[in-house]
Amino acid sequence: MRQFARLDRLPPYVFATVNELKMQCRRAGEDIIDLGMGNPDLGTPGHIVDKLTEAAQKSPNHRYSASMGITKLRMAIADWYKRRYDVDIDPNTEAIVTIGVKEGMSHLVLVAIRPGDVVFTPNPTYPIHPFSAIIAGGDVRGIPTGPDEDFFENLMHATKQTWPRPKLLIISYPHNPTTAVVDLEFFQKIVDYAKEHDILVIHDFAYADLVFDGYKAPSFLQAKGAKDVGVEFFSLSKSYNMAGWRVGFCVGNKETVFALRRIKSYLDYGIFQPIQIASIIALNGPQDCVAEICETYKSRRDALVNGLHRVGWEIKPPKGTMFVWAKIPDKYVKMGSVEFSKFLIRESQVAVSPGLGFGEYGDEYVRFALIENNMRINQAVRGIKKVM
Repeated sequence: MRQFARLDRLPPYVFATVNELKMQCRRAGEDIIDLGMGNPDLGTPGHIVDKLTEAAQKSPNHRYSASMGITKLRMAIADWYKRRYDVDIDPNTEAIVTIGVKEGMSHLVLVAIRPGDVVFTPNPTYPIHPFSAIIAGGDVRGIPTGPDEDFFENLMHATKQTWPRPKLLIISYPHNPTTAVVDLEFFQKIVDYAKEHDILVIHDFAYADLVFDGYKAPSFLQAKGAKDVGVEFFSLSKSYNMAGWRVGFCVGNKETVFALRRIKSYLDYGIFQPIQIASIIALNGPQDCVAEICETYKSRRDALVNGLHRVGWEIKPPKGTMFVWAKIPDKYVKMGSVEFSKFLIRESQVAVSPGLGFGEYGDEYVRFALIENNMRINQAVRGIKKVM
């Protein structure tokens, strides 16, 4: 067998066994309500689609684009940050367009660390955070995070216990999967920590707009000195329902942005230009659609959390993301998240993501993705009631 060294370092895909059981049940004719993968079911707002269609009709837009993104999109990104967070971004040196956050982060980590360098990531967390470091040859150390954990205290403890010293810290708030949220004071502590220990910070800000109950998510770059130590990624996937379009961007520290720009210049010619033009309209156009998308997720969150509460599964409503992070009920917690997820498919006809797939510290939890309408969510609650 041919060996692929970088793939050999990746752990088994935890979600695979759950997904296979889901597909088996569907092939057998069962109606499985899929609340597993965080794949938005809502359509992209019409004015954005219309601009894509218009731009795609113009043949000059069919040529190779620029790997760093077209100038007007980078200017729109800078304007968006100024309006939203009062953060100044130089569109020429401090912003770069990426093919979604996963691509941008993976390539940035590839150039930011050497084999053997230590990378801190939350645990549990979105898989690309540790996997990007593993693929790059890094040594990942998971920092426990979640409802009963003080992430910053755990980070300080890990720093004292780790040698060689960490080179990179990857964080994400609002956080997937735990739905944890933070305030600007937290980010200021992270900036001060990074300066003291000479660590590069990458903040994944994918769920910036999916926030509820009066909470407003701060940008990492709002913290004093943040651009000295790090960058922030944002994706249009969730805020504008553009998941399949694959548009994101990285902003912040100019040396780091330049490094990403340079590696991307070797690897791609950028995103199809009509998609970038439509993305300008998304950022600069009316933002009512973002509020409507957020309200839809809030309604679904309430339907799921209140419904589970009625059947005896107590969950604190999250203040952010499009997920619900649920502690497995006591009588089933010894099963672990993978077996419990399979149990829910068989007995309740509901598919969720096992917490173990996000890291070993997530094994007492499952993640619900709010990607079905309220009627289907209520149907899922009725199914879960059978096992509660």
